[in-house]
Amino acid sequence: MDLDKLMSKHLSRYFDGSKTIPDETLQQLLRFLRSAPTSTNIQPNHFYVVSSQEGKERLAANLGERFQDNAEKILNASHTIILTTRADVPEHHLEAVFAKERADGRFADEAKQERWESMTRDFVSLRKYSYKDTYHWMEKQTYMVMGLTMMAAAELGVEAMPLEGFDPISVDKAFNIRATGYTTTVLLALGYPDEAKQYKTPVSRFEPERLFTFA
Repeated sequence: MDLDKLMSKHLSRYFDGSKTIPDETLQQLLRFLRSAPTSTNIQPNHFYVVSSQEGKERLAANLGERFQDNAEKILNASHTIILTTRADVPEHHLEAVFAKERADGRFADEAKQERWESMTRDFVSLRKYSYKDTYHWMEKQTYMVMGLTMMAAAELGVEAMPLEGFDPISVDKAFNIRATGYTTTVLLALGYPDEAKQYKTPVSRFEPERLFTFA
């Protein structure tokens, strides 16, 4: 990965609608997305991969009146991932996580698995009853997953653009998301840039002295 190149460029805001991510590249990216870590391996996400014309038009039409400027970006992107987050952590979700860990042999012996499950339950309970921030905690995992996926996309030569400019109620309704126990957190548009519309001005950031404290 060319970090100097990444640091000197703006995120792409517009995509070339004539270019599509090759399926092999997409599958690599989705494998990475599936492998991204979450706190206590809670895996609070479900991902809607929008690539068909019908899917793009449905998403673009349901961004909400205030965010129609983003419709062009959705329509021209090769793919857009709707990253959703669980609204809560029901018992059946915890049991599914633990069952998969056991099936995959995550821990070498039964005692370690049981200690892990007990610790996870305690932590989830802490978030629910003491901090009262279960959804916010899981939402932070979603953003971490998105950030890692953006880095993976860059490594694969794919532009990734996060979008918060949408009405989650409208998107949830359009894709029947809330009926599954999840809700839309953020969108990640993927594709190749429209070079004629890319920002060419320098990237502007605070000086290091303002950003870093060494202790």
